[in-house]
Amino acid sequence: MFPEEPVYEQLARVGKALASPVRLRLLDVLDQGERTVEELAREAGVPLKNTSAQLQQLRAAQLVTARKEGTRVHYRLADERVSRFLGAFQGFAQERLADLRDAMTELLGSYEGVSADELATRLSDPATLVLDVRSPDAFAAGHVPGAVSVPLRELEDRLGELPGGREIIAYCGGPYCVVSPRAVELLREHGFRARPLEGGLTAWRRSGRGIRGL
Repeated sequence: MFPEEPVYEQLARVGKALASPVRLRLLDVLDQGERTVEELAREAGVPLKNTSAQLQQLRAAQLVTARKEGTRVHYRLADERVSRFLGAFQGFAQERLADLRDAMTELLGSYEGVSADELATRLSDPATLVLDVRSPDAFAAGHVPGAVSVPLRELEDRLGELPGGREIIAYCGGPYCVVSPRAVELLREHGFRARPLEGGLTAWRRSGRGIRGL
């Protein structure tokens, strides 16, 4: 046994925690805010029992923490450093893996996005409309300042409410959320200029900018 082996064993605990598509998906959802086990299972599309087991492994690696409220257990990321680590990890993987870039293009389309930095400079621009296409509950929990809530399921019926002549920046939750690309596609089909926010609300928050709740 090499003297440094215990150090590498401890480092491997984090690697092991990340070595599962299911656990990465759970972390992605939690990066958007606190969830109960039941909410996580539903949003991640993972059976409840499996969700609980995966969360225990993430908790053992100190990537998530939990609190109990009545009979329900609420999970969240351990702290903001976990979110920044996930952002760096995802960015590094995207730079290195062509297969990941291809998978993202297939999932999200090839629309040119708007970065969090660019959006920050355009919030006060009257020629820009920021559209939150998540659910009303998600919007109420926190959104980009000045954003207008129009859930994707309502968007087609509410196109008449949107002003013409403005560029629409649509966003949803995390970096792999398909809702805003679908919204952009629908908006473009009806003659609007529209682009998605790269990385969704998660990227906005990771950039150090605040969100506003109701």
